[in-house]
Amino acid sequence: MKIRTSDPCEERPILLCCDLDRTLIPNGAEPESELARPRLRALCSRPEVHLVFVTGRDLQMALDAIIEWSLPVPEFIIGDVGTTIYARRNGNDWQHWDAWTAEIAPDWNGLYHNDLAALFDDITALEKQEVAKQGTFKLSYYVDLSLNREVLLAELQHRLWANGVNASLIWSVDEEANIGLLDILPARATKLHAIEFLMSVQHYDIEHTLFCGDSGNDLMVLVSPIHAVLVKNAHPEVKEEAQRLVAAAGLEKTLYIAQGGFLGMNGNYSAGVLEGVAHYLPVTLKWMQL
Repeated sequence: MKIRTSDPCEERPILLCCDLDRTLIPNGAEPESELARPRLRALCSRPEVHLVFVTGRDLQMALDAIIEWSLPVPEFIIGDVGTTIYARRNGNDWQHWDAWTAEIAPDWNGLYHNDLAALFDDITALEKQEVAKQGTFKLSYYVDLSLNREVLLAELQHRLWANGVNASLIWSVDEEANIGLLDILPARATKLHAIEFLMSVQHYDIEHTLFCGDSGNDLMVLVSPIHAVLVKNAHPEVKEEAQRLVAAAGLEKTLYIAQGGFLGMNGNYSAGVLEGVAHYLPVTLKWMQL
């Protein structure tokens, strides 16, 4: 791995935004490097590093993951695929950001989860995900991968527009279950917009902000001007699509794809996160040593 030679100003806090499943959490098919998570915990123990979970999980599921997978405790949790933001206060007390809800709610034209679900009750190709994976402004389905995705999404969008709803349709794939995942969200409730909202409110600058992910629902951030990292275990189609989109936008320098070999690790999951952080912010390398 080639590490950039210029160091950032060490006085500015680093906002490290990470997806959870198959990014920080090693719950994919690829193996995890033994020292990856201990090194991640060492990095995130630094006062300069402010960790953010950016996940499809709700608050409780994200908190459960910290215990189950021995993850560092974040400063913020952007949950439910960008539809909620929580800030940590006084140890383990989590404060919901009502300002973020007010920011995204107008997109759904006064409608909520159950109202939108009723619009699609007749579409048998859609199977609702579990209750724990739904939210006030998050409607989530399982979709058979053999279906014509473009036709389905076009029909959903037509019905949403007809009801004055401005929504994002976020598509990804659960590789282990071999099934499509579809999240219907307010148009402004993306992972990217949530990160930008957090940056604005908390005054983080873009040079010291990084995002790390692995899947299709991370693409909007991965191909944005924010420094982004794709862990090595990301699906090849996601890597190809991310590279195509950043090339089209002239943003090749803001996407790093982990290769492995950094500190003797394989580049999967947390190892890929650490590799990408060191690529963009070389000063952090000394913080990863055990």
